[in-house]
Amino acid sequence: MNSKVKTQRRQNIRYRIRRKIGEGTAQKPRLSVFRSNTDIYAQLIDDTKGQTLAAASSKDKDIAAQKSNKTEKGKLVGAAIARKATELGIKDVTFDRGGYLYHGRVKSLADGAREGGLKF
Repeated sequence: MNSKVKTQRRQNIRYRIRRKIGEGTAQKPRLSVFRSNTDIYAQLIDDTKGQTLAAASSKDKDIAAQKSNKTEKGKLVGAAIARKATELGIKDVTFDRGGYLYHGRVKSLADGAREGGLKF
């Protein structure tokens, strides 16, 4: 599959998901996931202000220092974003999988966030 076609297809899926889940607010921000080939990133976004409230990634020093596979690092990123959210007083979020299948690293990130105390 052509890479241009592949990225356009994923972009259309992202837009479809975004329409369905709606916008994130300060009380219930959007938990956005970006997955690259090597790393995974998560952000809590308030769409009404266009502001990122908290972020975590597998490049953070405490997560990158641990020797584990990518799926386990996704779980650690989910736990880290949940910890930062509870410090901000946030318990409810809407999960935006970003056009990726809810499988593997994305699922482990969601499980880690749920175990950390987030509800979605």
